[in-house]
Order: sequence, then C-alpha cells, then structure tokens
Amino acid sequence: MNRRHLLIATTAFGLGIGLGTVAHAGTFSPFTPEAFQKAQANDKPLLIEVYAPWCPICARQQPIMKELETSSKYSGVTVLRVDFDHQKDVLRDLHVAMQSTLIAFHGKTETGRLVGVVKRDEIDHLFASALTG
Repeated sequence: MNRRHLLIATTAFGLGIGLGTVAHAGTFSPFTPEAFQKAQANDKPLLIEVYAPWCPICARQQPIMKELETSSKYSGVTVLRVDFDHQKDVLRDLHVAMQSTLIAFHGKTETGRLVGVVKRDEIDHLFASALTG
C-alpha cells in the first residue's frame, strides 16, 4: 500500500465510510447529457456535483449536500452527479479540473461554482444562486 492509498484509507475510516462504499446523497441523479439539456431547456435550477468515491473532500461534502438536496427550500433544484473517474468528456465540456467541484445553473446560465468547499453556508449560497438565476 503506497502513501496515497494509506492516506485515503485513514481519511475514509476517520469520516466513517468504507473504501468500497460510495456515500450517496439524498436525491442526486447521475449526469447524462439528456438530463442536463432538459433541465437547461426548461429553465430549471440545477446543481452539478463532480464526485469521486475516493475523494475525502467529496465525502465531507456529502452530509451537507444530502441536507440541502432534501430540504423543502431546494426541492426544485435538480442535482446531477458527474463521475470524476469515468466522465472525462463531461469534465472537459464543463471546464472542471478536479473532483469536489459544484456548479450551479439557472437554465443555461451558470450562477456559481465552488471547488473543494466544505462549508455549509457557502454550499447553501450556491444552491440559492440556482434558484434566483
């Protein structure tokens, strides 16, 4: 086991997740180009979550994301999860360089972007930006 794997394992253990376990949030859907285009065409609030199961920052974002996604305040926000390891074409199209990136849209307009943020108030503000455009 190299240092990186050891660091990931100890971080995951400290966060209470298993390495074989993907921590899923409440109401996200997997990113598909069709779902993305549909939400944008209907002028819907949308949040893109770029996630990797091995990412300790993503794991720290999960309780916050679950809370906000399932709250009545943000019930109209569609959350689409991009798989950082397997959807490289989507990452390129969205100009995303790393996992733990959150991007808010209202329709076709990007309203905000966070990278590596685990503060609830900042993520809440990003969700709110998707509602107001």
